[in-house]
Amino acid sequence: MTDFGELLGGYRRFRETGYAQQRGRWAELREGQSPKVMVIACSDSRVDPAQIFDTSPGEIFVVRNVANLVPPFELDGKRHGVSAALEFAVTQLEVSEIVVMGHGSCGGVNAAITQAFAGKPPGEGGFIDHWIDLLDDARDKIVAEFGNGPEAVHALELETVRVSIANLRTFPCIPEREAAGTLHLHGAYFAIADGILHVMDAEGDFGTA
Repeated sequence: MTDFGELLGGYRRFRETGYAQQRGRWAELREGQSPKVMVIACSDSRVDPAQIFDTSPGEIFVVRNVANLVPPFELDGKRHGVSAALEFAVTQLEVSEIVVMGHGSCGGVNAAITQAFAGKPPGEGGFIDHWIDLLDDARDKIVAEFGNGPEAVHALELETVRVSIANLRTFPCIPEREAAGTLHLHGAYFAIADGILHVMDAEGDFGTA
């Protein structure tokens, strides 16, 4: 199990190898970033987008959270981390593509299906519960069809991608850029069990990449 001391060891290896080997790239990045792709993924330690897509530093702008969710556009005066990152990527970095990537064995989705944190106070599961309630409508439909077993969890893992893409389009900056052809949205799903990436088509169905 990696602890902080081992992380420091990894940093030293990075300085001796990766950083040294890409010194020119890091010199460019010192002047600023200009990624063309934003990836919205889960915080799960097993699904690092940079590793899955084999990218170099500066190539993707990444936001990670529980169950790779995007909230809808809201004007409630509260702090919105995902919305701020999205706004920055679209309006400041002017990314041309956004990828929402779900994944297998997602703990947040499992919690949504089982209602594991329902009624818990903030700090004891309440923050998680209030975040994954973004999936309430989708969960209710899926549970009605599949029950609350593994089949339902998998169905909701895929549905998180569709829900997040639908919520992306509630942000005014998204549909206007889609209409202009300067921004494209993509859905993806990474299966932890076999390491296969599935890509969502225009109809919302997933096929292997």
